[in-house]
Amino acid sequence: MGETITFWVLAVVSVGAALGMVFSRKAVYSALMLGTVMLCLAVLYAVQDAPFLAAVQIIVYTGAIMMLFLFVLMLVGVDSSDSFVETLKGQRFWAIIAGLGFLALIVLAIGNVIFAPETGLAAATQGGGYIRSIALLLFTKYVFAFEITSALLITAALAAMVLAHREQLTEKKTQKDLSRARFLGDRPSPLPGPGTYARNNAIDMPALLPDGSVAESSVNRYIARYDVEHDHLPEDPKLAEAIKHTAEDDKAPTEAERDAESNEVTK
Repeated sequence: MGETITFWVLAVVSVGAALGMVFSRKAVYSALMLGTVMLCLAVLYAVQDAPFLAAVQIIVYTGAIMMLFLFVLMLVGVDSSDSFVETLKGQRFWAIIAGLGFLALIVLAIGNVIFAPETGLAAATQGGGYIRSIALLLFTKYVFAFEITSALLITAALAAMVLAHREQLTEKKTQKDLSRARFLGDRPSPLPGPGTYARNNAIDMPALLPDGSVAESSVNRYIARYDVEHDHLPEDPKLAEAIKHTAEDDKAPTEAERDAESNEVTK
């Protein structure tokens, strides 16, 4: 009775998570849904008296591979906006072929479950325990399917890289170009660190130059805007004025934003 209840509860959760993985518009949410499906599979393995498969499912797939994909997507930061530009030629055709092949595999698997005779756990593990039986099946009868699964994991890693791919609209500047532009600009030296020569080293405090003047460029514009909006300005009027100037400059559109707006108007 308990096994039946567990199966139906996890079946609903896993199918719902699988549908959420397919129809979710954000890659991070899809990865979380896939992790939920893997956890449900691990519990089902444990209920079916297969603790080794349950442990491998959690440690290897859910704990290592799936979390690796999730962390990569979170660190890279995939844009949520839809792109209608195909960076890979013919990917829709091959995606349709792969989808039809996957559909055929699902139909064959369901037909095998329905029409094939039941083997049972005792008959499947009569070769010397379930671990030895699994090893014999993986590296003899199902070795091809095992290698295909390995290729599938590699494909998933490549898919994460494709999702994180960005179109390079302009030529990427090299270190030499950046150094040359830096010395040709108004400030060849690095920006002063916040709190330098000041009474504290807080990141929201402007730096004081050796002559005692305030370096407004040392304050991060996001932190300055936050301090102004939440009234966290220092008591020193010079420092407070520098933070206000930085916040006001942040509200002004940058050169890149102005170029983007002009391009939109032109289009």
